[in-house]
Amino acid sequence: MSLDPSVDLWATDEVHFQQHGSSCRMWIPPEVKDPVLLHHPTRRSVGYFGAVRLRDGRFFYRRENDRFNAVSFWAFMKDLRRASRGRGRRVVVITDNAKYHHARLHKQWRFAQEEQFALDYLPPYSPDLNPIERVWKLTRRLCLHNWYFPGLDEVVAAVESKFEEWAPANETLRRLCAII
Repeated sequence: MSLDPSVDLWATDEVHFQQHGSSCRMWIPPEVKDPVLLHHPTRRSVGYFGAVRLRDGRFFYRRENDRFNAVSFWAFMKDLRRASRGRGRRVVVITDNAKYHHARLHKQWRFAQEEQFALDYLPPYSPDLNPIERVWKLTRRLCLHNWYFPGLDEVVAAVESKFEEWAPANETLRRLCAII
C-alpha cells in the first residue's frame, strides 16, 4: 500500500473462468482403482477485467463478452477512472505488460490522464507481483472449485455474486492484497 495518503493504488488484471470446475482431491483406498472424473466437455469461458483498491479492498469489475484487446482494455480503464475518482486522490493502477496495455490507440488518453490517473507496469514475466492474482485464486476456490456448471450462465452467476459482495470496501480483499 502506498505510504502517501494522497495516492490510491489499484491492482488490475484480466481473467477467464471456465465452465468446468477445478479438480478435486479425494482419498481412495489403495485397493480401489482411482476413479476418472469427467468434466463438462467444453472450452467455454467468461472473461473479466478486475481491479482492487489496495487501501481498503474495494473491488471493481467488468465482464468482457468479446476479446481482451486495446479497445476493451481502454473501455475498462475509462470505467475504472470514473469509479475511482471523487476523493481528491491520485490513482495509480498496477498492471502487467500485456501488449494491449501499451496500445497506441489509447496512448494519448493515458498521457492526458497521467496527472490524476496513471498506469504503473510490472516487470515482464512477473504475475506473482500483482496482488489481484490472489483475488482470482480465491474466486476460483470459493465459487468454482468442486462444482459442476451445466451452463456458462451458472458460472457467471456464481462469480458475479461474489464480485458484488466484494464491490464495497471489504476486509477480506484488503488483507488478501496487502503489500506491506
